[in-house]
Amino acid sequence: MNKSTIVGYPRIGVNRELKFAVESYFKGNIDSNELFSTGKKLRDEYWSKQKESGLDIIPSNDFSYYDNMLDMAFLLNIIPQKYKDLGLSPLDTYFAMARGYQNNSKDIRALPMKKWFNTNYHYIVPEIDQNTIFSINDTKPFDLYRESKELNIETKPVIIGIFTFLKLSNLKGNTTFEHCLNKLANIYIDILDKFQQEGIKYLQIDEPILVTDLTEYEIELFKNVYDKILNKKYSFKTLLQTYFGDIRDIYENLQNLKFNGIGLDFVEGKKNLTLLQKYGFPDNKILIAGIVNGKNIWRNDYKHSIQLMNNIGKYIDTNKIYISTSCSLLHVPYTVKPEGHIDDKNIGKVDNLINMSEYIESLSFAEEKLNELSEIKELLKCKDYEKQSKYIKNQDILKRKRQNPLCYNKEIRTNINNLKPEDFTRKDSLEFRKKVQNNTFKLPLLPTTTIGSFPQTHEIKKLRKDLRGNTITKENYENQIMEKIKEVLKLQEDIGLDVLVHGEYERADMVEYFGRLLDGFLFTKNGWVQSYGTRAVKPPIIYGDVKRTAPMTLDWIKFAQDQTDKPVKGMLTGPITILNWSFPREDLDLKQIAYQIGLAIGEEVLDLESEGIKIIQIDEAALREKLPLRTKDWHKKYLDWAISAFRLTNSKVKSETQIHTHMCYSEFSSIVQEIKDMDADVYSIEAARSDFSILDFLKNNNFKSQIGPGIYDIHSPRIPSIEELEKSIKIMLDKIDCDKLWINPDCGLKTRGIDEVKKSLIDMVLATKNIRKKLN
Repeated sequence: MNKSTIVGYPRIGVNRELKFAVESYFKGNIDSNELFSTGKKLRDEYWSKQKESGLDIIPSNDFSYYDNMLDMAFLLNIIPQKYKDLGLSPLDTYFAMARGYQNNSKDIRALPMKKWFNTNYHYIVPEIDQNTIFSINDTKPFDLYRESKELNIETKPVIIGIFTFLKLSNLKGNTTFEHCLNKLANIYIDILDKFQQEGIKYLQIDEPILVTDLTEYEIELFKNVYDKILNKKYSFKTLLQTYFGDIRDIYENLQNLKFNGIGLDFVEGKKNLTLLQKYGFPDNKILIAGIVNGKNIWRNDYKHSIQLMNNIGKYIDTNKIYISTSCSLLHVPYTVKPEGHIDDKNIGKVDNLINMSEYIESLSFAEEKLNELSEIKELLKCKDYEKQSKYIKNQDILKRKRQNPLCYNKEIRTNINNLKPEDFTRKDSLEFRKKVQNNTFKLPLLPTTTIGSFPQTHEIKKLRKDLRGNTITKENYENQIMEKIKEVLKLQEDIGLDVLVHGEYERADMVEYFGRLLDGFLFTKNGWVQSYGTRAVKPPIIYGDVKRTAPMTLDWIKFAQDQTDKPVKGMLTGPITILNWSFPREDLDLKQIAYQIGLAIGEEVLDLESEGIKIIQIDEAALREKLPLRTKDWHKKYLDWAISAFRLTNSKVKSETQIHTHMCYSEFSSIVQEIKDMDADVYSIEAARSDFSILDFLKNNNFKSQIGPGIYDIHSPRIPSIEELEKSIKIMLDKIDCDKLWINPDCGLKTRGIDEVKKSLIDMVLATKNIRKKLN
């Protein structure tokens, strides 16, 4: 009989209760006991929900107050000395590692933050050096298992595997990977011994790094370390869990290791079925088959899943197959239930709502995916599953979705098919454009700017809420937003910034804003997904063909430019970021969707240019996010069309129009050449939190465009000093010619407080002016 399980579950709460509790703790409005109480309440709720759904094996320790990689570092005593020296409580030390710490004479930066494989989730990068002494420093995994037992719910604790953990960590100084692996293996053995004492039945060890390219040396290290860790005979079953792809490099080797089960992703890792067919599967192991998509929000196709399970069943005893999600459900919202409606038009047009019933039946969030696993498990028992009401209902829903007229626009499809090579290429060279733009703008050396957004204050959020609730008119709303734009322009002029922004006060989110103004997008009321720590996003849903029907930013940007003699950037979100930060449709390949969005953004770019906006920033913050995890797939399966989609947005602008783009919180060093191929005039890129490591790669690759490496980390509340900023600029100037360097924060300022933003920007401009004097 098939059992069911999941890799992990969302933790922020249906209404983002964890986010608000953690932020209240940061502000000192609640104490740690109240924070822990909120965490326990959320865990109790989602464990109970999973049990009620009929899930056979329920995970624990997938919960975190900030990040699971940070949790693992804390468990293993990987706490850099500078955080220990702060003399804080364990909880506050934990948060200082995530956010940095600044109080009186103590001023410590946060640990770096990077994207978790090919998702929009950000993890904290542990830091290991020669002074790190590995030991068990925390009791959280064991406490949460006991907590679930008190509810009479048996759970499988989840830990990040030793190999993935170390591969994603920052090894400093003379510390080597192999040395850490050997030392840390003893601590993992101690952890397993403690779980043995707890009487657990299953332990899930996450090793998603196995779906990336592995060398023979790395495979040998993996085998050796798990031979050591699993050398004892435990009463519980150890489940090796992989996700986000296939394990082609190591599949054969895993068959002889002492794991009791192996979890494979059959959604993104389509080659896993081929591996199973070619090499078989060991008789003494369980296969956890990831057949329900954990990263997208569409209803599962029962026909496809049952056929897939039947194919898998040709090579392994079906009683040894557990059905599961392809990855953790952390990457989807909690539940469809609160969605009373989904609206597809601009904010304020609350009378123009689409009929939710047309679309909601097609959607499946975390809670609904539990039900899908239950129904698939039930249908797999039936020889005549096609006659079962659950199956028939599922297929009818999918049929209605395919026939929805929103999904096909002949004009858009024709435009895509008619694209020519010149639609992706600017007329003049980068060098020629730079000369023209220098004469046009006459900016000082080391021009200063910001990435785009300014703090989304309570006042701004209330304005939008009042508009949605019809307590103010659209005219009143727009007038107040214009006053805010005037204020932020004056603030920037007073600070002394060279290139200004309008603050993006009319936008709740950089992707949602554009999606609401484009055909083909749907929006949830409560579809929040954790991005990092306390940051949650509400991704749009790309349901149909994408089309621009009217200008989206023109009035706001033109108004802003009319208020000042300094250049104001037109602010747009690029096609790849809109695509990657939305839930994409599954009936059209990603290249076609990207080109549809690219054409729409390109129309907006030309409208801005025609109205005199001469600097236009097209953000591609998520460019690297969907980069295939196998290097051989990078170009053909992603980069070739992703770069082209960006170029499609601005290929027709004049040489004097300066195109900026922004990218953040990903490892860009491996695709510097491809970033050059975007052919933007100016790039702003996250650098501060990663200690400006990207600069060496830019220098070594003869990066010719102008570049603005983020000079300070906006995801931390600490305010850098003028001296610190001057030092950072000097580091940049060692790697970048002064006539190519821009000075800016590393990301938008919307999540910060207005006072810290003012102080940070004032210091940034003063530091820049000090360096200019020395250069002159």
